[in-house]
Amino acid sequence: MPDIRLFGIRHHGPGSARSLQAALADFAPDCLLIEGPPDADALIPLAAHEAMAPPVALLVYRPDRPRDCAFFPFAAFSPEWVAMRHGLTAGAAIRFIDLPHAIQLADGFGAPPEGGAAPIEAEPVAEAAEDPAGALPAPAAIRRDPLGELAAAAGYPDGERWWDALVESRAGADGDVFAAIAEAMAALRDGPDPEDGIREEAREAHMRAAIRKAAKEEFSRIAVVCGAWHVPALARHDAKGQASADTATLKGLPKTKVAAAWAPWSYERLATASGYRAGVLSPEWYDTLWHHEGRVAARWLARAAALLREEDLDASPASVIEAARLAEALAAFRGRSRPSLDDLDEATQATLCFADPGPMGLIRRKLVIGERLGATPPGCPGTPVEADFEAQCKRLRLKPGASAGDLVLDLRKETDLARSHFLNRLALIGVPWGTRREARGRGTFKEAWFLAWQPDWVVELVAASAEGGTIAEAAASRVKGRARGAQRVSDLSGLIGTLLDADLPEATAQVTRALDDRAAVSADVFDLMEALPALAELARYGSVRSSDTEPVLAVVRGLVPRAAAGLVAACQSLDDDAAHTAKTRIVAVSGAVALLEDPELKATWQDALRALADQEHVHGRVVGRAVRLLFDDRAIEAEEAGTRLRLALSRAAGAAPAAAWIEGFLEESGPVLIHGQGLLGIVDEWLSGLDEALFTELLPLVRRTFATLAPAERRAIGEALARGGGPGAGSADGPEGFDAARASAVLPILRLLLGPATTMGDTA
Repeated sequence: MPDIRLFGIRHHGPGSARSLQAALADFAPDCLLIEGPPDADALIPLAAHEAMAPPVALLVYRPDRPRDCAFFPFAAFSPEWVAMRHGLTAGAAIRFIDLPHAIQLADGFGAPPEGGAAPIEAEPVAEAAEDPAGALPAPAAIRRDPLGELAAAAGYPDGERWWDALVESRAGADGDVFAAIAEAMAALRDGPDPEDGIREEAREAHMRAAIRKAAKEEFSRIAVVCGAWHVPALARHDAKGQASADTATLKGLPKTKVAAAWAPWSYERLATASGYRAGVLSPEWYDTLWHHEGRVAARWLARAAALLREEDLDASPASVIEAARLAEALAAFRGRSRPSLDDLDEATQATLCFADPGPMGLIRRKLVIGERLGATPPGCPGTPVEADFEAQCKRLRLKPGASAGDLVLDLRKETDLARSHFLNRLALIGVPWGTRREARGRGTFKEAWFLAWQPDWVVELVAASAEGGTIAEAAASRVKGRARGAQRVSDLSGLIGTLLDADLPEATAQVTRALDDRAAVSADVFDLMEALPALAELARYGSVRSSDTEPVLAVVRGLVPRAAAGLVAACQSLDDDAAHTAKTRIVAVSGAVALLEDPELKATWQDALRALADQEHVHGRVVGRAVRLLFDDRAIEAEEAGTRLRLALSRAAGAAPAAAWIEGFLEESGPVLIHGQGLLGIVDEWLSGLDEALFTELLPLVRRTFATLAPAERRAIGEALARGGGPGAGSADGPEGFDAARASAVLPILRLLLGPATTMGDTA
């Protein structure tokens, strides 16, 4: 019988990796069985390739549904990676023994998550999970967080810190640690196992079967590397009746076709903070522990000081020495043989950062989580989205490695339109290769971009494979997820514009339906109003990209009446800041309605503005702007506008409401006062008709409003008034002194420019 030894490890643990490295060197196995996807066995030799630089990840996916996939990340300090590299160097047979993902990703296996399959990740030793009010029975709670149970018994706040202190940050390498881990896990698993479902039961059954299969072959020393939690279960591989039970568990499980690939990864995605369920809190710190065990504290503090100096912050050698001494003292006080990350964190914050959280945040991002990016060998099988990205770049003649530069697209050309769609889709999956800029020249068909590629975006392409097999599918899936989490109608309206730019019609239709449903039950009128301008612009100009905007126009036709119906009620009891916000949104919606050129919507909105203009207890800034919008749109005559102005600014109205009203009526009106439809004449007539006392009282209000205009605009207004009737000083029908003969002289040129269909006589 071969000698079979089980090594229970923690995924991505440098202490486990170092102990495993020593144990394997001592044991010298000729067969290595590693918890991992057997579907990727053929890719194991690539781990020894000189161009393979961790962190990297194995991806196993269904070719027919690439979104159904599983990622298995590895860092240089991951015990599984150390085991693979050791086996390849020693010439040992290496196999992954977890339940194949041809089974785990098959339809009908286990209970699929709501909304379809989701990416699966390598299992951690301890799945951190909350247990509110003892909702889980004791065995289930232990299964969810076994290290938490041990940490609590040892007086540590959580399992992460307990494992780090006793295993990861432990000085030296001792193979006996695996016996202690096995004993601890056996104690935790003593008694009936919780109901984990078919997946966990099948996984352990398959791993036991793989051990038995290797034992029947001509191997003399078999090493099994697995998550610590599984050690007691795998130790039963030769128990009486276990083989029959495992065969029964695995019998009849569904299967599907899968493919596997190596992909670059990053420490940021390896971190727990990224949401990776088998992640660690501090990848870069663990990297330092792995590569610089003997002088980790001094090296880490020196890097922290250098990082601060790069940001022009003070970090003297004396401060570094003081921080090192403080970290050593803290470690000794806490009974540790050397400083842990907690000790170094506290010492750095006290001596190098002077208790300032800003620099400490930078240090934690760079030296605790890290920004390291992995690489895979050229020609290595890639992920589906990577393959689609390369194909799209080749088709559209775009080079990711090229120097940064400008790109101007003509959306009337098929290739340029496809480039625009491609760049917008990339932005949706977190790859902002192109940044939109304002295009020079005339026409709405031009689109300017600034392209600047960053190598770490490769990881985003890899991660996007969890959401689709192509960039388009991944982008649509990403936006659908954002739409499901959106709480406001205006958030959904912004997504629709993004989807139209990216030419994702299916996702656009889904988000449009969600927006319509959300708007139907929304009681937030200002939220509806905030959504309208962007939607109106899409409905009016979306055809530039050959996109179908009729569904967007249908949504707008539903939103305008809802916003109009609730406008007056929404504008009650507003303070100055809220009134400014309300005024801004009212102006924006008025512009949106005018843009659509829909008489029915225009009439509906004008009725709402008229009702608002008649309000006596609404903030004057809002009412004044409502009157002004009606006047600009010729919904009221100049005489009515002047009457409303006089009533609002009468002595009975009070100084503060009068100031708000005139500000709302006149702000941002310089060009209109100079060239508009008699607005300056209305204001001038009102001021000229005031008696001396009221003029003196209201003059500061008017001066404050006119002070918001640009100096050139104020000068032009003064010149117009000095002439005794200039542009804008006449009636609403047009300025006084209009010379029809001079105007008719330009009509032939205008007809030539605008086309024979234009009726220039009516315009004049």
